[in-house]
Amino acid sequence: MGTPSAPGSASESTPVVIKISPMAHIAVLILAFAMLSIVLAGPPWWALLLLIPVFASVAIVRYRTVADRDGVTARTLLSSRAVRWDEIAGLRFGRRAWALARLHDGTEVSLPAVTFATLPLLTAASDGRVPNPYS
Repeated sequence: MGTPSAPGSASESTPVVIKISPMAHIAVLILAFAMLSIVLAGPPWWALLLLIPVFASVAIVRYRTVADRDGVTARTLLSSRAVRWDEIAGLRFGRRAWALARLHDGTEVSLPAVTFATLPLLTAASDGRVPNPYS
């Protein structure tokens, strides 16, 4: 579930940052300890398996959605994509936990860490362009 970096309504100058909860690092730590038994029991090259928790932690830090009055920026592991609000036809939730922004050209952009619970933050950041499902 995403956690906002600025609770409450967003001001015009302050963007709203929605990111993965830092508590997810605890799950990564548990995974690393579980993998240690495999790594220590196998050949030395199995130590490369410990890169999996490292990449997971990097993803936790990197994945986020930043929204302000002008648009939204979706940041993934290797890239970022900025989209203006007037390019977005709507938001939808598919099989994934995160929202998808459907653009007017028919393509979709994943909004990392944006869940149904964080939509009020996008409402405030977008000046009402994203409807608040709770009002």
